Amino acid sequence: MDLQLRDKVALVTGGSRGLGRAISLSLAAEGARVAINYQNSREQAESIAAEIRSHHRVEAIAVPGNVASENDVMAIFMAVEQSLGPLDILVNNAAVCPTRQVVDTAENEWTDTLQVNLTGTFLTCREMVRRLKASGRGGRIVNVSSAAAFLGSTTGHAPYDASKGGMISFTISLAREVASLGIAVNAVAPGMMSTDMTSETLSANLDKYLARIPLRRIGTPEEVAGVVVFLASGAASYMTGATVDVSGGLLMR
Repeated sequence: MDLQLRDKVALVTGGSRGLGRAISLSLAAEGARVAINYQNSREQAESIAAEIRSHHRVEAIAVPGNVASENDVMAIFMAVEQSLGPLDILVNNAAVCPTRQVVDTAENEWTDTLQVNLTGTFLTCREMVRRLKASGRGGRIVNVSSAAAFLGSTTGHAPYDASKGGMISFTISLAREVASLGIAVNAVAPGMMSTDMTSETLSANLDKYLARIPLRRIGTPEEVAGVVVFLASGAASYMTGATVDVSGGLLMR
């Protein structure tokens, strides 16, 4: 299947590690030019960009910036356009996930999580839509939510869960607003994956998680990335406002 991604320009926020890394590499494998956004992981982001240029023979850059900052978001978009050209695809993957029970969560911890995960998604989407609208071009936005948006958690991730639930509602609202402009907005809801962020939790509670997953295994970032790339492509041309369950059967919705 031709996913029609050759020479498309994609920005992946939080693209230097875990799922973001897998998404960046998967987009590049389909011929897209990729901007890998990072906040602290400069060496990792630059390493992925170098790998993409070497192995996939497409352009790739590492772009610093905090998606929770309006000024940083504008600078990220400007840097991408100057280096790779106008954006066609935005993947909102950047996220933080503190671990603490609600009764022990400080207000600033709650606020900071929503600022990165939800407000960051709003800021990047707003900038993307503004630029696409000004140029009269269509585009695709994929927001990385979580199965926890529907199920919550018992391990102290309430701010993260709430932010991911808000992301799904925002995805639907934005999709309705911009459909007539030829801009599609969809989301994915991954279940548990093997990443740096989840390694400690998995090692301590592996049997518990496996018992809840009908496929009886933990997913890989590459499996989720494949769905993200599909939603970012022309193959998903009749989809908008959707949230795709990629949880090994945990959600089944």
